[in-house]
Amino acid sequence: MIMFGSHPGAGGSLAVHVPGFRAALAVRCYSERAVRTHVELLRHLGSWLQDEDLSLLELTADRVAEFLTVRRRLGGRGLITAFGVAPLLEYLAGLGLLPPQSRSVPAGPASVVLERYRNYLLGERGVAAQGVIRYERLARLFVSSVAVGDEVDWPCVSASDVSCFVVRECSSRRGSAARNLAAALRSFLRFVHVDGWTPLGLAGAVPPVGGWRAQSLPLGLAPDQVRRLLDSCDSRRESGRRDFAILTMLVRLGLRAGEVAAMRLEDIDWRAAEIVVHGKDRRDELLPLPNDVGKALTDYLSAGRPPTTSRAVFLRVLAPRQQLTPTAVTAIVYGACDRVGLPRVGAHRLRHTAASAMLGAGASLSEVGQALRQRELKTTAIYAKVDDARLRLLAQPWPGGAA
Repeated sequence: MIMFGSHPGAGGSLAVHVPGFRAALAVRCYSERAVRTHVELLRHLGSWLQDEDLSLLELTADRVAEFLTVRRRLGGRGLITAFGVAPLLEYLAGLGLLPPQSRSVPAGPASVVLERYRNYLLGERGVAAQGVIRYERLARLFVSSVAVGDEVDWPCVSASDVSCFVVRECSSRRGSAARNLAAALRSFLRFVHVDGWTPLGLAGAVPPVGGWRAQSLPLGLAPDQVRRLLDSCDSRRESGRRDFAILTMLVRLGLRAGEVAAMRLEDIDWRAAEIVVHGKDRRDELLPLPNDVGKALTDYLSAGRPPTTSRAVFLRVLAPRQQLTPTAVTAIVYGACDRVGLPRVGAHRLRHTAASAMLGAGASLSEVGQALRQRELKTTAIYAKVDDARLRLLAQPWPGGAA
């Protein structure tokens, strides 16, 4: 592999940052070999900036793309993508050496409106990042349907345009996908009216999407399947202890994947045997910490979690040792299913498993709702379908005897 910037004095003005960058990578648990590769990248960037007569304050996203193109052209095979250069740029940005990186307004019809809508969802509505992505994508889909070329004549957008769009899009969607589209469209149409783009509020023109509420069964896993998932975690390995703790929390407490990923060290009160859960709608709630969950956590924290400055409880196994994402938590559940030969289930299926176990132990629906932190009893009522003991009490004899 070609080593850029390895000759004496290479690195230009960035050479002075080599010790600090090396230390920052070590804190994030990069191996010595990986550290050398990233330091070589820093030296190459410094030399390129010097050759181009550029300062760090001129290192925009476009300039970074130019640098990576040059690096690939010269035969580089390591750290030649935006993902690869991200740790270096993050370090330099933390030192205040890079220009402010503003999010570029997406190209296409109504790009300014869509950008304002995105900021509204984040700043005023407090929508989670994944929700913003989904709402923005569906709003863009509607904008494309009413655009003429690269322009949208907002005053001319009509209720007919809205209903035709919903009918057309929902023909290929079912259930929750269709309802999510309708909800996102209502949100966007309310925004463009309040923001002054449309003279009339068109949210009411979104037709209701049919479908029975709670029509499916909340199927949980059987106790032996849960045991197989937990037993598949290798307690001799760091990843095994981490995965066992995560699976235990999902099964015993009914947490969502995002709630597990968001947990921080200060959220655990060992003396009171309680944990703070950062739930939906930015609500923080206390849950008791059962003995088995506490033991799984202590085993991971004492002999599985690497030393790092991150305050997140659950971290990546490989560098950079940073907080897991909700997607990574779901992937851990998938991995456990693959190891034991079960069809893949997501983290939410283990939430159903926890609810079913509570009902089987004699808990009422209201108690299950409190444990799962559901605000409405009708949300929890779906679990009545799998409460066999209570359903038998309601069953009436078949007329005329057994069928």
